[in-house]
Amino acid sequence: MELRRSLVRAAVSRPGVLLVVYPGATRQRLAVEAELARRGWPCASGPAETDLLVIVGDRGGEGEGRDEGGESDWVAGLWQGIPAPKARVWVTDPERAGDALDSGLADLKRGEHENHHAHGAHDEHHEHHAHHAHHAHHEHHEHQQDGGTAPHSDHSGHDMHGGHHGHAGHHMGLVEGLPMADRADDRDGLRLDVLHVPLGPVLADWPAGLILHLTLQGDIVQQVTVEPVATPPSPSPPFWDEPWLRAASGEHISRGDAARRLCAAHLDSLGRFFAVAGWDDMAARIRHVRDRALAGATAAELTSLVSPLIRRAQRSRTLRWLTTGLGTLPAEQARQRGVTGPALVADGDAYSRMLVWLEAVGRSAAACDVTEALDTAEVVGPRGRVDMPVPPSKALLDSLPRLLEGTEFACARIIVASLDPDLDELTHVPAPGTVHSHG
Repeated sequence: MELRRSLVRAAVSRPGVLLVVYPGATRQRLAVEAELARRGWPCASGPAETDLLVIVGDRGGEGEGRDEGGESDWVAGLWQGIPAPKARVWVTDPERAGDALDSGLADLKRGEHENHHAHGAHDEHHEHHAHHAHHAHHEHHEHQQDGGTAPHSDHSGHDMHGGHHGHAGHHMGLVEGLPMADRADDRDGLRLDVLHVPLGPVLADWPAGLILHLTLQGDIVQQVTVEPVATPPSPSPPFWDEPWLRAASGEHISRGDAARRLCAAHLDSLGRFFAVAGWDDMAARIRHVRDRALAGATAAELTSLVSPLIRRAQRSRTLRWLTTGLGTLPAEQARQRGVTGPALVADGDAYSRMLVWLEAVGRSAAACDVTEALDTAEVVGPRGRVDMPVPPSKALLDSLPRLLEGTEFACARIIVASLDPDLDELTHVPAPGTVHSHG
């Protein structure tokens, strides 16, 4: 009993929070992340570290793969894998993110959910950990040369599936309904175990709503299937594309407002990129500036905040070493696949795409106070052109299999983070009569 009380006291002092974000809930996610940063509550990397499960976005009503309360099977399975004491809350209104966290903390204090079980969930929850692709002593050497906090090669992929979406695999065969490894010829003609590993939809620093089904031989990705989480269509514009879509519909949007949203969007992407690369200090600083941008900070303040971060990232030899050569996407191939945004401009690998984001952040931060109207021909949002029938993130998702196949599993998350597709774009259904420009 005393041990349980000690666990509850530890949980309620600084509860570990695991975010489950549905597509279309970017605004709510940002509100929750800002509130967590203000409170100093840590984000959990998996169920074992979780005290408070925060589910962000509309439940979407009843439907296939949902329980009576509109909760997805995989969320129910995730909840079942979290040890007590625990609590969970939904956040559907960004203005009430703080209230929701307070409610969850109160539940933890009361211990109401210690013996609560999700509907129809399995008892087991499994995680798949990636192997480190880089040597620690080399990282330490580069860290000393950089003179700062070096990113560590921590690209573990934790499968957070529950219910019908499957299970994470391990390199040894499993039992009790879990798939065992098959055998097949690898690229060198050797007979190696074939392992089927799903990534997503709930991973720290992972695009909301994305599931990747990977076929591995050893630690090499052989095949990739992209599966977005089924989400009801929404008439609301994607948060990051909103200024350009509103301008295209005839609404007056200032160039400064568009620049502010672009700056925050790229900072959001950079925060995920640095976190996946293991540079947690830089990720936290980047996200702080993102929140300041969204809170209306002036161009002068934003420029003073982003300039040293941009220089630090550009000078990091460790970051360059970790990300150079990963997920190379030449401009010609990007153009053939319909890619129209930073990934096209980068004309290269994950490191090149990061540099494009950094340059765009510096440029857009300086333009946040511009009041003149946004030209309706300027329809390039954070991921690409928003005036096309196919959203820009669809082209990024279509590019993922080719970029991931043949790479080491430990590098897969860096490649995904360097594209950072926004699945909110896939849920958006334009209002009837919307005309797309093809200029």
